[in-house]
Parts: sequence; C-alpha cells; structure tokens
Amino acid sequence: MNLFQGHKAIAVPQNVTAWDIDPYSKEVLLNPETFFSALRERGPFVYLNKYKMLACGRYKETKEVFSDHKRFVSSRGVGIQDFKLEKPWRPPSLVLEVDPPEHTKNRRFLTRALSPNKISQLKDFFKDCADKLIDELLQKKEIDGISDLAEIFPTRVFPEAVGLKKIDKETLLGYGAMVFNALGPDNDFRKDAMAKGLSVLEKINKQCLEENIDADGLAKEIYRSTAENSEEDQLAGMLVRSLLSAGIDTTVSAIGNLLWCFAENPEQFQLVKDDKSLVGNAVEESLRLTSPVKAFCRTSAIDTEVSGVVIEEGTKILCVLGSANTDPEVWENPYKYDVTRRTIGHLALGVGVHNCVGQTLARAEITALASSLTGLVKVIKLAGKATWKPNNAMRSLASLPIILET
Repeated sequence: MNLFQGHKAIAVPQNVTAWDIDPYSKEVLLNPETFFSALRERGPFVYLNKYKMLACGRYKETKEVFSDHKRFVSSRGVGIQDFKLEKPWRPPSLVLEVDPPEHTKNRRFLTRALSPNKISQLKDFFKDCADKLIDELLQKKEIDGISDLAEIFPTRVFPEAVGLKKIDKETLLGYGAMVFNALGPDNDFRKDAMAKGLSVLEKINKQCLEENIDADGLAKEIYRSTAENSEEDQLAGMLVRSLLSAGIDTTVSAIGNLLWCFAENPEQFQLVKDDKSLVGNAVEESLRLTSPVKAFCRTSAIDTEVSGVVIEEGTKILCVLGSANTDPEVWENPYKYDVTRRTIGHLALGVGVHNCVGQTLARAEITALASSLTGLVKVIKLAGKATWKPNNAMRSLASLPIILET
C-alpha cells in the first residue's frame, strides 16, 4: 500500500473526473465559491490528483458520506491523515474522531453537561454580556468586527460558562487555529499554526484538569458524570479538551460571518430588526451560507458505492460542507443571504451521530449576540474591505471594518 500525506493513495475510480485543483491552496481558501461551483459541476465525486483522494460537494452525496458512520468513519481522522495507517500527532478527539459504540458513550457525558436545561440557564448571562459588549462598542466610531467583537464575545463567555479559571483569549484562539489547520496537508498554514499552537497545548491540557475547573461550570458536570459512569481516570479532562477544540474557533468564525452577512445585506438586517422572530433564522442562514467549518474528511471503512461510484476501503473523502450548503439543486439562489429562507437541513453543524455536540451552546451564544445587535444597533455599515483568513478547514474572517450606528 502506498501512503500519501498520511493516507492511502488510491487510483482514479471509474466514471470519476481527475482534477488538478488544490482545495488547500491560498487562492481557494480565500475565494471558495468558484471552487464549490466547479466541484459540483464535475459530478458526485472528483479525484484530487494532488492528494490521491476523493472530494464531494453536491448536497446529496456529501450528506450521505458525512452521515453514514458505518461505511464512512470518523475514527480514522477527519483530516487527510488516516489514523489507522499513521499515528496522529495528538490523541484523537474523544467525540469528533471516534465512532459508535465509543462515540455514543463519550457523547452521552457531554450531552448531560450540555442539557437544554443547563443551556437555558446560561441564556440570560449570554444576553447580558452581549448587551454590555455592544454598548461598549457603540461608543467607538469604527471597530473591527473580528478583533473587537467576534473574538471577544466567545472568549469572554465560553470560559466562564464552562468553568475555566485562568485562560486567556490568545491561548484559546491559538489552540483553535492549530486544531483546524492541522486537518489539512502539511502546507504553510498548518506549519504556521502548529508552530504557534504547540506552545499553548500544555496550557490547554493543564486548564482542563479538575483542580483548575470552577465548581459550577459545565466542565464540572462532565467530571461528575464520568466519575459516576466510567473508570477511565483521564476521560473527563480529554472530553473538556474536546469541547474546547470545537467550542471557540467555530463560534468566533460564525459570529464574524454573521456580522459580515448583516453588513453586506442591510435590508436583511432591517428585516430582523423589524421582526425579532427572525433572529434564529438569520443565524441559521448565515451558518448555511458561510459554513464556518468548510470541510471535514471521512474514510471509507469498506468497499462500497455511492451514486454509481465504486469507493474502495481506505479511501479518504473530503466532504465540502460549504459547497453542499450552496448547492442550487437544494437551495434557490444559494449565494443570497435571505433571513426568511427555510434553512432546515443545512450541514454547517454536521449531520447524523457526529452532528456538533456543542451546537446548542454555540447557537445560544450566537443568538444572544444577534439579539443584542438587532436590538441596540440601528445600522451596521462596512467601513472598509472584509479580509478573509486562509484556514485548512474553517471559513472565517481576519478583519471586518464596520461602523455600528444607533
């Protein structure tokens, strides 16, 4: 067997187009829409010559591969490295990178901690923090929607909600950038994130220890639950780390992308201001359109077939969620931000057993901020050009100059 970039190098399957595109190139990462359209046009799957693996971007096939955990597993890594064939650089996530029955057991511990009742108790706290932050920012003539808002709000409220005593914004953001860039090939983005992120890994691991957790935070619930139901000493700390991995960068990106949607579409922002029942839909439509998690991989556990394409065991498949979420076969006028659109079925937060375990927490944070924006801000104006940030797995902004008017 030939290994390439840590996974099995496959030949071009019959009836599949071979493509020289590099989905991890800076050009594609910064401007993915052209790539999305070309990917869908080439068929249900394409063969990536550069990585000797498959990619899918149509909604039907992406959803099938992404949700069928028996045929297409996560336990061999959701990046391009195959954990069965090559030792991962870090212990795999106990939720994102395991499959049932282990996944079922581990996820149960997190869902207890993140129960609807627990999240409901945090909503007033999130809204109060959001109102306070927006009031502060309204005193400024111009802000950067990313560094002044999108990065600030989650790194303030998430650590307190989880119960992390001493952790700073830079540590959380550096760790998140490392985790998601590490899912791609060994390109400059991965190398840079790893160089910066490895220095914070020890801080993260230490912070997740029980002695560094507040007694009334969500993390303490994880420790209580695992103590009652598991004999694995380090399980709780690793689950808290998994929550951190998925809970910061994705929310920062989602908030920044929502701000961009509001600033680029003032008429849609006004619709939400006029009808507050649209706040939740405005959030979901932003998730669909911008897909903060742009792409994850699955690995074929068996020889199988999807849409007439024969897929051999060990095949890495790049599931391009951003493309599936803008598939015109499913979404009319897919690149239009429409807060009245019926968004049920988008894949931004996953699907099947591996749907995002922290999505209720993330939605509560984003919705609180969206409510504060639509309640306290009259107009959001662009004050300059939005700058996107290249990341091997995420779709997020580096900078968003805006003016908040009241």
